[in-house]
Amino acid sequence: MEHQVYVPAPSARLREALADPARVARAVPGLQQDAGAAPGTGRLKVRFGGHSITYRGALRVTPHDDGSYAVDGDATEARGTGTVKLALTLRLADAEQGCEVTVTGTASAGGRAAELPAEAVESAATRLLSRFVEGLGEAGPEAPAGPAPSVFETEVPPPSLAPEAPEPGEPVEVPIEEPLPEIFAEAAHARRTMIGRSAEEVDHAPPRGRYAPVPAPQTVAANSALRWAAPAAALALASAIVVTRALRRRR
Repeated sequence: MEHQVYVPAPSARLREALADPARVARAVPGLQQDAGAAPGTGRLKVRFGGHSITYRGALRVTPHDDGSYAVDGDATEARGTGTVKLALTLRLADAEQGCEVTVTGTASAGGRAAELPAEAVESAATRLLSRFVEGLGEAGPEAPAGPAPSVFETEVPPPSLAPEAPEPGEPVEVPIEEPLPEIFAEAAHARRTMIGRSAEEVDHAPPRGRYAPVPAPQTVAANSALRWAAPAAALALASAIVVTRALRRRR
């Protein structure tokens, strides 16, 4: 096979990445590295059209004296006996605002990949090589693992709702409190009136304000006026009798 990829990065960056096995492993798209194993060793899931095959293997990069790089890889199907072997050569050439990478070599596949259409296998291999070369230009050096920062040394940002402290000499604005709604005013009044009362009085106190019960309307009967008029007439009659008797005694 022969494939050419343009990378918008200088060739020096790609050479630094090819010299670092860890950066080479990070450039392989979808590679899941095995814990404790050498860089470039792990599982890789490759999609061939509507099919996907997972391989387990290793990838190695060796520099040549002429400035090219040899990429060798071998893998076995995770759920089968099919194998894949790669023997590629990478040549880097400076281009305008970037670098051109030419990939030549051979690849052999058996098992399930051999049963798939040749167009699907070639398209998958070309896509994987392009993403791998582009990943070399994007893979940067891994950050050194240092001691974790202490919780007490971490700067705590101020809360977003807290007012900012005024600068020296700057006038301080005092916010004007808006009047509370009517329902909050009634609740505050009820709370002030309940201070100093016993729990029993508070529990049995009738509700006030808008929550106070509405008294039932009083019905006035038609004979209510007569009920008040009868005692008044009796009192007037008794007074008249007393006055009459007093006048008789004087005579």
